[in-house]
Formats: sequence, structure tokens, C-alpha cells
Amino acid sequence: MTVGSKQQSKGRRCCHDDATQLTGRKCVASRMPVYIRKGPADIPEAPDSGHGDDEEELFLSDPDQLQDQLPQPFRMIDKVLDRLVDRAWDFISQRETVRVTEQAIQTIPIMQVSGHVKLPVRTNCVACSEDGRYIFLGHPHGLSVMAQPQGITTSSSSSPYCVPVWQEDQVEITSLHITCLGEMVYLLASLDDMGVARLFAYYSETSHLIKVMNETDDLNQRSVCVKFELSRGGDYGAATISCNGCQCLEVYRFPKDSWLKELSQHAPGVGDTGKLSPVAMLMKIKPPKPHTGSTMKSPFEVLQKTEDGNVIGSGQNHLISSRQWEDQDAVFKSVYRKYMVTNPSNTTDPEDRPSCVTSHFLLPGGLFPVLGGVKPQTGGVAVAVCLWWSGRHNLLQYLLCKAPRDKPDPEPKPDALWPNAQEILCSAVSSCTRHITLGLVTGLVTVWDRHLGLPLSVVSVEADSVFSSIIFVDYWPSTATEDALHSQGLNHSSTQVHLLVTCKSGACHRVDAGRGLDSHNVTQLSERPSDPGCFPVVTAAVPFLQRLALIMQRNGKILLQDMVDRRVVCCFSLPDTHLLANPWNPVFLLDPTQQSLLIPGDQRPGPDSGEEGEDRGSRLFVFRLRDAAAVKPYRHEYVGRASSPQGQSGTGTSNLEETCNLYFQQRVQSVEERNKVMTETWNQLQEHAAMVLLQN
Repeated sequence: MTVGSKQQSKGRRCCHDDATQLTGRKCVASRMPVYIRKGPADIPEAPDSGHGDDEEELFLSDPDQLQDQLPQPFRMIDKVLDRLVDRAWDFISQRETVRVTEQAIQTIPIMQVSGHVKLPVRTNCVACSEDGRYIFLGHPHGLSVMAQPQGITTSSSSSPYCVPVWQEDQVEITSLHITCLGEMVYLLASLDDMGVARLFAYYSETSHLIKVMNETDDLNQRSVCVKFELSRGGDYGAATISCNGCQCLEVYRFPKDSWLKELSQHAPGVGDTGKLSPVAMLMKIKPPKPHTGSTMKSPFEVLQKTEDGNVIGSGQNHLISSRQWEDQDAVFKSVYRKYMVTNPSNTTDPEDRPSCVTSHFLLPGGLFPVLGGVKPQTGGVAVAVCLWWSGRHNLLQYLLCKAPRDKPDPEPKPDALWPNAQEILCSAVSSCTRHITLGLVTGLVTVWDRHLGLPLSVVSVEADSVFSSIIFVDYWPSTATEDALHSQGLNHSSTQVHLLVTCKSGACHRVDAGRGLDSHNVTQLSERPSDPGCFPVVTAAVPFLQRLALIMQRNGKILLQDMVDRRVVCCFSLPDTHLLANPWNPVFLLDPTQQSLLIPGDQRPGPDSGEEGEDRGSRLFVFRLRDAAAVKPYRHEYVGRASSPQGQSGTGTSNLEETCNLYFQQRVQSVEERNKVMTETWNQLQEHAAMVLLQN
């Protein structure tokens, strides 16, 4: 073996030994646990500049760092952006700290109680007369009345007191509705906890039980009244009756003139029952029948089925046979089978679910008395009732000024039908009943104009849950243009209506709706509360203060909120000895005549409670908003416009000629807006058609 070959062999052995040692180290390292250290991690800081070899292997020095740093110049850009974000966040934090500090310094005004009245027993409901003279209260054993000629004060010598006017054992009044029947004569509609509706007349400090609306000798056959309301002036009444899981609406016509004569002949202090003229049922409206297959063969038969043909769109009269209906349902289920819910609990057909009815009385105005062929009544007498059924899309209207009949119509037909795109969840009517608003299931708010019989506006509300209630805010500051047109006696179509929409999640929105695309606005007043105690159980517009809403929360907190800048104007504080009665379903009353807020309160339980018994130390606490400095900026125009708040300025049309003139006037004013909408609609249809062609 030569020297060269020996050196090569020796070199091979050295390489082999080195490889063996390296392989052994790798095997040992592979068996070692990961991230086990004897001391704290020593992560070297990245240099400010340069791109050395140490930076390339920096991630190997720290096992927690999974990715290498960015190369230049991206690393410098990232560093600059990080510094900008940090400075912006520091600035935001400083501003938030200043805002919280300012809010802590500027505390919300707290309004104390102006007066109180001791209540004999626990109070379930409170209502005031339209003239502001009397306050009626419902108790576990009957009714009480309280006169307030000069308002309620803190002085015990001048404070009013409750006087029982009707008492009966085992009867707990839970709901009251009152209207003025005449001068110092009042009509009361009451409802107790057993679903019994009663009609009272109060005159000369005496109550007269006129009728028990759902009275029957057989208790097993007795129907339950869910709601009992009166029209303005006491000419009509509507009772929602529930029987065997189905609701219907019974509408009554009251002999108002006869009652006034009969009450004037009664001696003061004597309340006879059954001595007044009887009540006559005008109509009984039942829920619409479910859609079924038709046996009609031609459109002529369908038109004959619709009688005069004035009302169409209910879906009851059609040419679809039962076989076609079944085939269409089978095709739909086969195509959308994977999208359908297979939960057995959700397989109930919407047509088979119990339908609940919601109704509103309507004052004169619009096309419906004209179309009915009957001369409309005047003097603020209701002329129609509108209603809708849960799970349905249609708003139905029935005329009240029809010729009287010996027997009510067993199946009255609606005189007008207004269709909607989705199911109706809630509704409201403005104080002048010109506008009707509907909250739909997909977050749409529709406002109908009764004078024209057309939708005034359709607004989409981006809500996090479905609607629970909707109300009109009639008392809203008007613009200079509206005031100028109103002073000239002119109607204009740009007047907005303002709504307050509440969701089931607790969020609240203000909706400004008018004619035209540019007249819509949605403002979120409050979000879904994170604290369950802050959930709003009552959201109501204050009828005598501009743009203010009353909010009552589950935790007993009561406040007034500005519906424009969303700030809390003031809070109401009860005495330390009392708390809000039933915070989850509180009882309250906003008296527009006295401009006050009335809230019943119970005494706090404790060992030092001096009053015990059924009354629970109950008090009726009064907050006089007329004297409050916190709400002074919101009432400066109420005195001059109390008789005609916004929403009531428009007068109802009395004949067909005036109605047509108003309709054409509105059409001329909105021609530009309608052309704009038509152009946008055609553009959208063309774009959609182009997309369909590309997909095919």
C-alpha cells in the first residue's frame, strides 16, 4: 500500500467517524423534548439597520418565533406601520379617557318626585281621561277614581285620594281604556285576569256597569277576552275574543246619544245595572280561511265569487286546483330538500298555527268611505277599523258607517285590502289616523297614506333581531318649509313621519320616512344591552315633549332620551323607601294635560317596614315635567301647537273630487322622483339579465 492510499484510507475513516458522531448527536437530539430550557429565553433584539447573517438565523435562536423577519425594505415598512398604529391607538385611548372623565363630571340630572298619593291596594293599571280631570286605577277588587283639578302636590291637605267606584270580590282588573262620552261623562272598558270584559259609564261621581261583553252561564263555554278597546268619542268598541285556540274580533256599536239622555236622568250616587240601552254587535270578524284547491273552471266564475270586484288580493278566489297545489308543493320540496329544516318540532304548517289579531280604529279621511257609497261621518267619529292577522301579509279594512242590520253579518267582507311583501309583526296608527305603519318580518318598515291609499315610504332597518313594537312620534319639531306651507293651508308630500322601532334584542331605532328616496333616515338609538338588567321593557314617545322617549329598564331605571343626539336628558328617582312595582312589566301613565309622569311604587321589603298588608305600602308617585328645568328646551313650542301637533295638520277629504285633486297634486309633485326610480329599476333589470346570459 502506498503512502497516498494510506492517507486516503485514513481520510475515509475520519469522515466515517465524523459522520457517525454527527448521526449519533442527531439521534440524541431527536429524542430530547422540545422547548425545555434551564433558564429564561434569551431572544436577541433585532438591529435597527443592516442585514447581517445573524438576522437570517434569528428565528433559530428563539423556538417560539415560527417565521423569519421580513427582508428589507418590507421590514422597515412594517416597522413604520406598527409605530403609526401604536400612536393612533394611544391617541384613541387618550380621547376615550377624556370622554369618560367629562361624562363623569357632567352628571345626568336626576328628577325627584313632585308628589305622591297613597293607594288603598296594589295597582295593576292606570289610565287618565282625555280632558285630564280624572285618573282611573284598576285594583285586585275593582276600580278606583282620583280627581286632579289642579294637579298633584306634595302637600297632604291638597293631595287627591282614591275613591272606590266599583268593587267585586275575586275580580282583579288588569287593563283599562277610557274615552270621553260627553261633557263630564266617561266610558270605561275594563279587562280582568280571567279574561272577562266589562263596559262602564262614569257620570256624576257614579259608575254604571253597562254590560259584561263575554258573559255566559256555562263557564266551560265562556270565551276569553284578550283585548278590549274603545274608539275616540265612544261610538264603537272592539273586543278580541279567544276561544278554542282561535281569535276573532267583535266590533260593537254603542247607542251614545241614548246613554247620555239616560245618564242625565239618573240620580247622583245611584249606579243601576242594566238600566241603559243595550249594546249591539256590528260585526264579528274571523281569521281568514286557509288556502285550498279551487273547483272553479274560468276567470268569470272567480269574478262572480268576488261579488262587486272592488276588493281583490286576499288569495281566497283563484283557479289553482288541489292537484296543481300538491304537484307544486312536491316539486318545491324535491328541489329545495337540502335547505329545508328537518326538525320535527318545526314541521307545523303556518296555516295551522293560531292566528292573533291586531286592530286600530280609523278617523274620517281617505278613499274608503267614498268607495263604500256611504256619506262619511264628521266630528271625529271613527269610520273604519283596520286589522291584520299574525303570519299574514295583508292589512284589511272594514267600514263602520254601514246601514244597521237586525243581525250581524256572519262573514263580513273587507272593504279594502293592502298587500305587503312579508309577514306583519307589529303596527301603529298616527294620532290623526292618516298614516298606518307596519313592521315586517325581514326588517322592512312600510308607511301607508290613507288619503291616497298608497305607500308613503318603505324603509329597510338593519336590525339584529325581529321587531317587537313600533310607534309614531307625532310631536316632532317641524322645518321652516313645513311651517310656511302649513300657515298657508297647503298640503305637501315631502312631510316626514317619525317612528320609534324596538327590536326583541333590546335595540332601538328611529326611522324618518317620507316620500322619495332622499327622505329616508334610520338612526340607531341604542344597541343590544350587554347587561340583562339594562334591557328596555318600555319604550314610549312623550306626547307633550318634542323628540323625547321614555325608557324603563328591567333594573328599575327610568330615563328620558333625546331621539336626535341619543343622549340621556334626565333620570327619575323614586324615594329610597319605595321601588318600582313589577319592573319587568311596569305600570306608568303619561298625562298630556297635566304634563306629568305617574308611576306606582311599592314599599321596599325590610324589617323596618311599617306598612304591611295587601297594599304593600303602595304609592302613586308623580313627576311634573312642566316644572322641570332639564326638559325645558323640549317644550318651548308645545303651548302654541298643542291643538295641532305634527301629523294632525292634514284634514281628511270629504268627497271624491277632493280626494282625486289631492291624488293628482301628489303625483305632479313626485313625477321627477318616480322617473328616477323607474330609470334605476330598468338599469337593475338589464344588469340582472346580462348576468343570467353570462351564466348560461
